[in-house]
Amino acid sequence: MSELDVIQGFFAKEQKEKIDKYRILNETVIKGQILFTGSSLMEQFPINELLMTEKMDCIIYNRGVGGFTTDDMLENMDVQVFGTEPSKIFINIGTNDISNPSISFEEALTHTITNYEKILVQIKEKLPETQVYMMAYYPVKEDAPLPEGEWGRTMFKNRNNTNIPIANEEVKKLADKFGYTYIDVNNGLTDVNGNLKEEYTIEGVHMYANAYRCVLENLKKYL
Repeated sequence: MSELDVIQGFFAKEQKEKIDKYRILNETVIKGQILFTGSSLMEQFPINELLMTEKMDCIIYNRGVGGFTTDDMLENMDVQVFGTEPSKIFINIGTNDISNPSISFEEALTHTITNYEKILVQIKEKLPETQVYMMAYYPVKEDAPLPEGEWGRTMFKNRNNTNIPIANEEVKKLADKFGYTYIDVNNGLTDVNGNLKEEYTIEGVHMYANAYRCVLENLKKYL
């Protein structure tokens, strides 16, 4: 077994454990509240700490899972989406699909939007009264020092500030098709060159709490 296989196996085990923990948590939630769901960029959103800091009186459950793709979400809709029976859903899913370096951006985007639509069809059928908010994909800092390994070498191949706006436009079209709300959450995140601000990002993709505070400002009127 290669080192990559070992890492992927560990990561898959960690993801399953998170889903199992969320399933138990869902047994005690207050129904009809707000749900944040998606991949690592949602999981790492420190929403409850920020709500306390902002003295905002609302309940938000976070069901993001690091590394998840749209395929993964489709396999875990019962836990990631339906388990909290939310009145509002904020979704950020698909960046890991788009980042796939083994296929072209066009192929990756087609796969992402096809699956995203399947996710929305299920939500529309099972939660017809729920308000759905589809968040824009965040910009990246393309000139950040690349992490070691394969991920670092291919990090910005498809997921870059040229392709992300294209993907966001497709997400917006999808939101319009379903009568849901697309939110451009990126106001204030970029520098003069259109890159994610250096002080906001860990390695060019994932973000610190100061960036999420900016995102929260862009979300407030929808919460």
